[in-house]
Amino acid sequence: MMGLQSFIAERKKDKDLLVMAHVVCGYPSFEDNLKELEIMAEAGVDIVELQFPFSEPSADGPLFVRANEQSLKSGTTVDQCFELMAEVSERFSFKVLMMGYYNTAFKMGEDVFVQRLKAAGGVGFILPDLPIEEAGDLHKLAADAGIEPVILMTPTSSDKRLAQLGAASRGMVYAVARKGVTGSKTNMGDDVIALIERCREHTDVPIGVGFGVSSKQDMDFLRGHADMAIIGTAALKIWEQSGAEGLRAFFKEMMA
Repeated sequence: MMGLQSFIAERKKDKDLLVMAHVVCGYPSFEDNLKELEIMAEAGVDIVELQFPFSEPSADGPLFVRANEQSLKSGTTVDQCFELMAEVSERFSFKVLMMGYYNTAFKMGEDVFVQRLKAAGGVGFILPDLPIEEAGDLHKLAADAGIEPVILMTPTSSDKRLAQLGAASRGMVYAVARKGVTGSKTNMGDDVIALIERCREHTDVPIGVGFGVSSKQDMDFLRGHADMAIIGTAALKIWEQSGAEGLRAFFKEMMA
């Protein structure tokens, strides 16, 4: 199976900026998820984060917090999330990551978590609340299974910290375009480029930029700087406002 880094390199031969998208498993429903994912696949999205809903999603802004809550209220289980992942990785050509919170891995046992992720065709995971100091065992289990931990690098990290994060990075890095939680608008400017450049000093894996990427202008801005644009909240907003048609038009424009 092709690792994340070589997959990204392969896709970058034909595109100057890849796209990672995001869905919350079970929100508004699993049927909706599959429709959204079909549209993403048609549009040529490269990677999708499947968020396993959690009761206290600390890195997420209000829209995703509500989506997590609603999904849990409707009875979404971890088993269903893995089932969706297996179906999706079978059906579509984009790669799939698990996004969620450490408690999910902790409760089932790190080794079981990694094996289930692999069995469902996932290539990596993003656990924003797990500090690398506490991730050693999980990262080792993941390395043995060929699964990659996607590490977050933020503008508030010192160079010393970025060096530590860089050393632990594999597959790709998630560069967080600004402080705070996901979902509000980021003004793409020199500080985002400075962050990408700082990240590059400390890692040679590809860099995705997320938190607030919401327009074609943002995409054009990131071209030539980042390897990948990460689109989360903007797509969910469109889905809630204007359903499948709206989402299709949104991705078409974003990826033009």
